[in-house]
Amino acid sequence: MSNSHNGLLKILGLSFGLAVAVGNTIGGGILRTPGEIAGLLPGVPAFLGIWLIGGLYALLGANALAELGTMMPRSGGQYIFARRVFGDYAGFVVGWMDWISTCASIAAISIVIGESLVSVFSLSHDLASPIAMAIVAAFTILLLRGTKLGDNAQRLTSLAKTVALLVLVGACFLFAGRAHAEPAAAAAATHAATASGFVAFLLAAQSVIYTYDGWSGPIYFSEELDDPGRQIPRSMFYSLALVAAIYLLINIAFVYALPLASFAGSSLAAGTVAHAIFGAAGELLVRVVVIVSLPSAVNACLLMASRTLYSMSRDGLAVRPATRVNAGGTPTVALVASGAVALAFLASGTFETIIAIAAFFFVGDYALSFCAVFALRSREPAAERPYRAVGHPWTTGFVLLGSLAFLVSAVVADRRNSLFALGILLASYPVYRLRRRVSAAPAPTPQYLS
Repeated sequence: MSNSHNGLLKILGLSFGLAVAVGNTIGGGILRTPGEIAGLLPGVPAFLGIWLIGGLYALLGANALAELGTMMPRSGGQYIFARRVFGDYAGFVVGWMDWISTCASIAAISIVIGESLVSVFSLSHDLASPIAMAIVAAFTILLLRGTKLGDNAQRLTSLAKTVALLVLVGACFLFAGRAHAEPAAAAAATHAATASGFVAFLLAAQSVIYTYDGWSGPIYFSEELDDPGRQIPRSMFYSLALVAAIYLLINIAFVYALPLASFAGSSLAAGTVAHAIFGAAGELLVRVVVIVSLPSAVNACLLMASRTLYSMSRDGLAVRPATRVNAGGTPTVALVASGAVALAFLASGTFETIIAIAAFFFVGDYALSFCAVFALRSREPAAERPYRAVGHPWTTGFVLLGSLAFLVSAVVADRRNSLFALGILLASYPVYRLRRRVSAAPAPTPQYLS
């Protein structure tokens, strides 16, 4: 292991940007969410249309963040934007919550893979957690070998994910004639009773937009891309186009195979459809899809978490040892710390609580980033912007209002965890002040070089 003077390596390209965005975006949500959407929007045009609307909303968000990412090409995600525009404290809160919630996501994704492996190979359910831990440990060790290997692993696992989902789509189209299922009337009726009209549309839109989240992955590696001014917007836009196409294909395949009412309200729509077509073997098919498709998200989240902690540490807002980078370009201490926290979440079983609390900050981070576009346009109008958000201020204003609406709905829908999040926010300031007081040196002013 070499010292901290090596720094991150500028060796990633467009293919990595695409792979990390796809790998980080497409998770288990697309296998579950269609059942919820079908219960809220029982008509096929509305059911399919909401996925197009969600993709468009994500595209407008990427349009705004692409301006910030190319203007500030430093690895670390939205922490970079928050700190530059709103100061060290905002960066401290955004960075730490992003890092912790990403580590919790690693645990959550890994346990789903572990449970699927247990089911496929008829193992004891008690083995799910140890298997999940082994997955996290294996990817951490793999990524310690260097950024180039991490790049190759991300591209390979994201390709496997895409192929696995397309196989599921193909199976739905090819064997749709074998499908037999009773309409899930009770579940659909429950949805209809609790939401209708515009409220149902808003609830469906919220679920779909959450399913699209993850497209911001490339901005975590801005200074490692060899041409961030071109590759950041292209990787986000191209990956969103691919994700939207996959999501539409999956939902069209589900509708082709079964009436909407047959999987409306299902907690695992893919499982319901597969069972209707293949019987008991359908569950096996879905489990295999999960096993093949989710490792890319583990790889992506480990890479992203390590860059966030590294960047905060470099700026004096975390721990100095986390700035250590090996000859292969891996922030080793930051990566090991991220894997260790994910393992701790798995051992304690607290990752679901952390993710629920972090949902409040997750929406707030996007709102801050969209505000940052407005602030920098006003404060630094002459600054170099390799990419300028198309349609600003209207497009940026639209996604900002959407984020604020989602923030309000998150508070209303989950008051308990939102109050926890607000408590954490209040407690974070004295922690921040203490951290700055004991810091050996003031946080350096970052240089933004294209």
